[in-house]
Amino acid sequence: MIDLNQIQQLREETAAPVGECRKALEQSKGDIAKAKEFLRKWGKTLAEKKVERETKQGIIDAYLHPNKQLGVILELRCESDFVAKSPDFLNLAHELCLQIAAANPLFVGEENLPEDFIDKEKQLYKEQFALLNKPEKILAGMIEGKWQKRKQEICLLEQPWIKDESKKIKDLISETVAKLGENIVIRNFSRLSTR
Repeated sequence: MIDLNQIQQLREETAAPVGECRKALEQSKGDIAKAKEFLRKWGKTLAEKKVERETKQGIIDAYLHPNKQLGVILELRCESDFVAKSPDFLNLAHELCLQIAAANPLFVGEENLPEDFIDKEKQLYKEQFALLNKPEKILAGMIEGKWQKRKQEICLLEQPWIKDESKKIKDLISETVAKLGENIVIRNFSRLSTR
């Protein structure tokens, strides 16, 4: 039997709805860690279902580093004005601004990468590895591996979150989508630095 204290603890730690916390604890037979993993998977599934919904509302958030030499402007969209004003949405926007300031991504996601940029990067890797005299199949794997790593550096959604590297930014957004019940999209960002 699931203890009310366990439900309360899981709700406080994840901010998931009470009913979902109960289901997760039942699925995991009372194991909090397994219940959190169940809720994380549930959040991803929910986020995938909401991706197609239109995001007409949102906010512009900004971060200015205390030394006044680094700043970020972010456009974060959601479906309703109510959610755009919610503390969870505002907190997500702030966390994203901090991530952009710290990690300096170039693009929002993989779908925003220009083809000529991808081609230039892969050509550069090919030239770097050409001197290794490896078989073509191995070279192709090395190029692809290096490209995947580079993609994680330059695409905001693929970056590990600076506060918890076990999560990517897209996971952080999915968790917020699950919590708020609306589609959330990073429309645009700009990072400005005097350095």
